Amino acid sequence: MSNAEAGGQAEGRRWLRRGKAGAAIAARVVLEGIEHAYDGVPSIRGVDLVIEPGEIVCLLGQSGCGKTTLLRVTAGLERPTAGRVLLNDREVSGPSAFWPPEKRGVGLMFQDYALFPQMTILANVMFGLRALTRAEGEREARRVLERVGLERYALEYPHALSGGEQQRVALARAIAPRPSVLLMDEPFSGLDKRLRESVRDETLAVLRETRVTTILVTHDPEEAMQVADRIALMRAGRVVQAGPAEDLYNRPADLAAARFFSNINEVEAVVEQGEAVTAVGRFPAGDLAPGAAVAAIRPQGVSVVPAGEGVPGLVTARHFLGEVDLVQIAVAGLDAPISARLRGCRVRAGEEVGVRVDPADVLLFAKIVD
Repeated sequence: MSNAEAGGQAEGRRWLRRGKAGAAIAARVVLEGIEHAYDGVPSIRGVDLVIEPGEIVCLLGQSGCGKTTLLRVTAGLERPTAGRVLLNDREVSGPSAFWPPEKRGVGLMFQDYALFPQMTILANVMFGLRALTRAEGEREARRVLERVGLERYALEYPHALSGGEQQRVALARAIAPRPSVLLMDEPFSGLDKRLRESVRDETLAVLRETRVTTILVTHDPEEAMQVADRIALMRAGRVVQAGPAEDLYNRPADLAAARFFSNINEVEAVVEQGEAVTAVGRFPAGDLAPGAAVAAIRPQGVSVVPAGEGVPGLVTARHFLGEVDLVQIAVAGLDAPISARLRGCRVRAGEEVGVRVDPADVLLFAKIVD
């Protein structure tokens, strides 16, 4: 373990030992028929979504799908062109009202943290506590900074802190006023992978302690699955599927949703007599109607067996990835090699092997003809 890694783990343990964050009175958020457009071009198309008090929901999707716009509509930074936003059954955006962000009791945390560079860390956190006396505000700000492990930096300025520390200051500033709803736009994307994981875990711990209703925007499906109680997968301004991570991963709404959550091998299939027939085997077709289909096979469901067993294949490439090997295998009847993620496999390019596929890692979809 490097000194940097050891230091990061030690800092994480110090953060874990801090006091508890103050609890918020969580609000219920209802997005009802939300429409939005930029210069006449639709960005949100009829979104309906309910976030229960204390729930953490991730808006997940590729860039340009509308997730940040939907967050801004919820915050009051954008006006919907149709539909309503309700907080605890009170309309804050819609035909009857439009409340600015400061009137909604929401906390905002952006990708760039938006800290004031000319203000100390303490003053940054106190910024949202102006309804309190200065003494009360300072006391509350120091308490929150202690919770995120940064009280000793109270009189420093943002430029003196690392990216992870600045992210924690932004979190402290967002939760200090004890908002009923916290809105977070790609809050971890600016951090390197090792730091991102530790800061994300600690941020989640704070969110659970405060019990604040949270909507978090991300383009990273793994992050969404780790953080959220529910995920709302967006595409072209619409929510195409919403539910717990297990549902979206195991029962994606369509082939595009399956592609978003993991790498897959897409294999032509024909459904007949309750089975999907493919070049790599036959699989139960469930309720899928007879006809052309696509079998989406996850690489971890593909295994290699000795030649003469399973479906005949030829290894075309093997790439060492550390914990697993990524192996490409050509199979008769397939236009492209099938990918397998194998642990402890020592096959070589040019080797003849057998291929087996675990039906549990096969998702079937009706083929859409353009």
